[in-house]
Amino acid sequence: MINQTVLVGRLTAEPNLRYTSNGTATATFSLAVNRNFTNAEGEREADFINCVIWRKPAETLANYAHKGTLLGITGRIQTRNYENQQGQRVYVTEVVADNFQLLESKNSNSSQYKSDTGVSNGNKGNYAKKNQNTTQTNLGASPMDKYDDPFGDSDNLPF
Repeated sequence: MINQTVLVGRLTAEPNLRYTSNGTATATFSLAVNRNFTNAEGEREADFINCVIWRKPAETLANYAHKGTLLGITGRIQTRNYENQQGQRVYVTEVVADNFQLLESKNSNSSQYKSDTGVSNGNKGNYAKKNQNTTQTNLGASPMDKYDDPFGDSDNLPF
């Protein structure tokens, strides 16, 4: 049997980071995911999907992702139930995320939303941040050249 979920959407609010009694981190969040079609008025609707992520990825998500952040997650759908204070059985369906990916840089996100993630898009942005001084010292290098070769100087290869 297969239970795989892949979602791309924007965080509707700040992730809610909490810790269990034994110290395990968990973060709950909601993603607004656009539908692939428009309604009768020609407007695109969205689904708001509740998600949960555990342990170190939960702490990382809470530190770097903020309301409006474009996020990709992979995980599985899970249902659980509990009895509320009124004695009624409550059923909850949510996505348990295994991991996530920030899908846009801080600059492109902050132009649309007020965000302070401090993380750039993928390794390309991290490389550019780490090596911006050495890239600019290369003779004849344009600002975009730092993105062309992800390893820049071949003497600094990680292997």
